Amino acid sequence: MNNDSQHPADEDQAVLSFEHKDDSDKEVDMTPMIDCVFLLLIFFLVTASFQLQKSLEVPPPEQKDPNAATKTIEEIEDDADTVIVRIDRDNTIWVNDSEAPSEQDLLLKLRDARENAQTPDGRPASILQVLADGDARHDVVVLVLDAGTAEGFEHVRLASADSEMY
Repeated sequence: MNNDSQHPADEDQAVLSFEHKDDSDKEVDMTPMIDCVFLLLIFFLVTASFQLQKSLEVPPPEQKDPNAATKTIEEIEDDADTVIVRIDRDNTIWVNDSEAPSEQDLLLKLRDARENAQTPDGRPASILQVLADGDARHDVVVLVLDAGTAEGFEHVRLASADSEMY
């Protein structure tokens, strides 16, 4: 046999090569991670609760005459243009000495008190004076202030008072 002749089985065998290929030009595909980040962003935006915050304008006290801004409870009660709401330390709401146990009752009593106020020029009362005890809960006070605004009072005033005063 001739050494130059090759065996037919040798031709069919694949040549194995253990060369090291340079993979430095290949990069990690970032598309799935970016998709996940966008999905999480959308999820948190959709599930976040957005609330409109209400605010009350509190005018600064007038500095002209320090005694002009001070009124006694009796002077406020005698004013025909004012409806008085009292909140005691037990968070009970009183509209002109009538108890308002729920928000609906509060709205009805405020509407009636505003319309029945006898102003000299025949228009409804425009001032709501809220006298809140220092121990009253904040949410009850805000409820009364919001109800006064909802019923159309032009001026809503808040004062802190002890329960013994009224």
